[in-house]
Amino acid sequence: MEYIGFVFGIFGLLAYLQVSGMKKRVDQLERALTTMKGSPLHEDRKALLAAAESYIGEKVNIDLKEDHEDADIALYGNTKHGSNTILDADEEWMLVRIETPKAVKEKLIRMESIERISVIQ
Repeated sequence: MEYIGFVFGIFGLLAYLQVSGMKKRVDQLERALTTMKGSPLHEDRKALLAAAESYIGEKVNIDLKEDHEDADIALYGNTKHGSNTILDADEEWMLVRIETPKAVKEKLIRMESIERISVIQ
């Protein structure tokens, strides 16, 4: 019986060492990605943030990436029956007020899920 406990203890120790080693590698990769300069993704995020900050308080059309669709924005925010107003933006998030015919909602949207922002003319 003690032998089984010892075997499971060894396997647990090996699993812990594997996970802790992988955590260090993931942290190194995250640091490398955040310090990358000149990549197209990095420049697009800067341009998107600059656009979002310049449109604070204005009604805008927000186009989300295909895999990040939001029903409120698609059904009401970008139509003649409602609107999206940017309230605040930073590097990670954008706060948007969505006015629908029945209610007013505020939503946080990840900047990485936004494809394009344009002002309503």
